[in-house]
Amino acid sequence: MKTNSLLSLFLLVLVATSSFACRRDGSTAVADTAHFTPRKQYNDDELRKRLTHEQFEVTRRAGTETAYTGKYWDNHADGTYACIVCGTPLFDSNTKFDSGTGWPSFWKPISKQVVHEQTDYKLGYARTEVLCATCGSHLGHVFDDGPKPTGLRYCMNSAALDFKPR
Repeated sequence: MKTNSLLSLFLLVLVATSSFACRRDGSTAVADTAHFTPRKQYNDDELRKRLTHEQFEVTRRAGTETAYTGKYWDNHADGTYACIVCGTPLFDSNTKFDSGTGWPSFWKPISKQVVHEQTDYKLGYARTEVLCATCGSHLGHVFDDGPKPTGLRYCMNSAALDFKPR
């Protein structure tokens, strides 16, 4: 009987905590259970012709490039990073930092309106997936282990980004 009570309590806590995540800056990332509809839709056949295989897998199938292989993980040039699919400016190089993870990392997007965050359970636990708010392309994930002032680490795939030098 005690085992059933402990199991029930564990499941209750798991369900309660999986719907939100507390961040170090005190804010709460609420799980997005509503369906997200991007403002601009793209045909997968057209994108297969325009993007590399890796870019397509990352942006359309939520893939992840191998760490330290993307072209922007170690880029220190001044400019902006835009969505490879629709061209929406997403991140400024002034917010890029070396996270030691092998992926380009930023402590904030250009604005909250250019990205959409939703809960991702693909690895069996809750993570916050980051999508382009314009076209819905998968960009990467955001974590709460970044630097000040936000404490966030937007860990993006180079394959989802297009760097525009200033």
